[in-house]
Amino acid sequence: MRRFVYCKVVLATSLMWVLVDVFLLLYFSECNKCDDKKERSLLPALRAVISRNQEGPGEMGKAVLIPKDDQEKMKELFKINQFNLMASDLIALNRSLPDVRLDGCKTKVYPDELPNTSVVIVFHNEAWSTLLRTVYSVINRSPHRLLSEIILVDDASEREFLKASLENYVKNLQVSIKIIRMEQRSGLIRARLRGAAASKGQVITFLDAHCECTLGWLEPLLARIKEDRRTVVCPIIDVISDDTFEYMAGSDMTYGGFNWKLNFRWYPVPQREMDRRKGDRTLPVRTPTMAGGLFSIDRNYFEEIGTYDAGMDIWGGENLEMSFRV
Repeated sequence: MRRFVYCKVVLATSLMWVLVDVFLLLYFSECNKCDDKKERSLLPALRAVISRNQEGPGEMGKAVLIPKDDQEKMKELFKINQFNLMASDLIALNRSLPDVRLDGCKTKVYPDELPNTSVVIVFHNEAWSTLLRTVYSVINRSPHRLLSEIILVDDASEREFLKASLENYVKNLQVSIKIIRMEQRSGLIRARLRGAAASKGQVITFLDAHCECTLGWLEPLLARIKEDRRTVVCPIIDVISDDTFEYMAGSDMTYGGFNWKLNFRWYPVPQREMDRRKGDRTLPVRTPTMAGGLFSIDRNYFEEIGTYDAGMDIWGGENLEMSFRV
């Protein structure tokens, strides 16, 4: 008798999950018939389901390889943003990434009272998948108490999906997200200045529109600024392949500098820094120069040093200028 009851429970449970699966399949199979607004709300939800089990394309930062039959289409799409858009669109917006930190970094303990930050991201005709993957990586891998807001600055994009569809989408995300629109194409620097002026956080963190933040990325940046508000902190910049979207860890044994032609280059960490750190690679590397694209800076200090030169057009040169100002 007891065995019969168990069988009934098992059958009922199985039937319930079958019905749930059928519902999900029917729900998502209608995406091709949706209008643009509805399509944008459904596809990321499906990608999120895929990403949770870490079995979808690109999960854990793995490469996405396009079949031979789709190579020609892939090459055409590559021209739009100068990266493999087909591969990017196959990857979940909140894909999983490996924890590539040194063991010593994983056990670091940071102060409870860290300053909060506004994250400013400028985009111009950015792909939907790369822009939203950047946003999701910030939300999912940042302590929300430290994340004051995310500010997306649109430098006069022309693509329709970056207008109303984007505004409707970000309304439902877990943190405060502002979208600021530049009236005309103004370039990276003036767009960043607009975002900085609108920010409320104690620290401003600038990111590019096609980044993926990894676990534990934010706390060390803010901790250095808490120690000295005049410190400007750059993370290690890893690599995402423009061809396969494979995530590849960068080296902590290089840092940015300039040659005598004022071209930015990566150089080996000098012996004097190795000696100063006494072999502890979890300590920050001191340098007077930066790449300029990704960094955190105290908002008051940013204003004290004169922010950016608003006369700089499009992009390029901000690494030199910010290095000299600091």
